[in-house]
Amino acid sequence: MMENLTVKEIMTFVPSGKDYRNTLAFYKDLGFTADYESDDLSILRIGTHRFFLQNFVNAEMQSNFMMNLEVEDLDAWWRKIEAARLTEKYPGTRAIPPKDYPWGKREIHLIGPDGVLWHIAILIPEKT
Repeated sequence: MMENLTVKEIMTFVPSGKDYRNTLAFYKDLGFTADYESDDLSILRIGTHRFFLQNFVNAEMQSNFMMNLEVEDLDAWWRKIEAARLTEKYPGTRAIPPKDYPWGKREIHLIGPDGVLWHIAILIPEKT
């Protein structure tokens, strides 16, 4: 008898850093909605994709934590980041504009107030 080992979803726990509420507001300004919120944990969604935002501080972990968000229109994401003024509203936030990388992706690098580095990316079409 064959067992059903189908995976329906995989979610990570992202550490919020020292100001959980501020980091939660950052993600909402970036375009995520909260499916659930408490003082310790939130479930954030964009489209059908979700992650947990955990009220947790660990500077070493946060400075090494990365997320990859594959998108359809990278330039639209850059315009959204600029229009939301994330780097002005959230101290410690940094944004690097779209750039081509040798691993075959064009990416925006966005470091939020939690210290997490987001690779917002599209694949670069192969040249033939």
